[in-house]
Amino acid sequence: MAERITLEDLRPAEGATHRTKRVGRGRSSGHGKTSCRGHNGEGQRSGSSAKRGFEGGQMPSYRQMPKLKGFTNFAALNCAEINVKDIEKLDASEIDLTWLIENGKAHPKSEVLRVLGSGEISKAVTVKARYFTPSAKEKIEKAGGKAELV
Repeated sequence: MAERITLEDLRPAEGATHRTKRVGRGRSSGHGKTSCRGHNGEGQRSGSSAKRGFEGGQMPSYRQMPKLKGFTNFAALNCAEINVKDIEKLDASEIDLTWLIENGKAHPKSEVLRVLGSGEISKAVTVKARYFTPSAKEKIEKAGGKAELV
């Protein structure tokens, strides 16, 4: 028959607990006289606690750093987006990211082209991009063009 375990039987793992430091109990304890607080200063007084981030009078690191203002989505910076209605206005039979950069329609540091489905298109155009929304792909192909994933 298996032995029943009760709460009284539970013990912490070996080495998981330590004896508390008993300060102010004489020289031989190693924590006598000043009770590990030193001789003078704020830390020696009773009830003392330096505020969070206090670095002994040195300018705290959180004050050395400049305040961050605004937010930049770096994923969006490297991504050029174009709507189907904007493709309609362009005079090209084949459109890709390099063509848009050369003609000043996309940021030079763009790495990815995304085609979005806002608007309508009536001419046949081949568009090469990393991503097409389902509606954009449908509209381009309905107009007789091609939506090629790169």
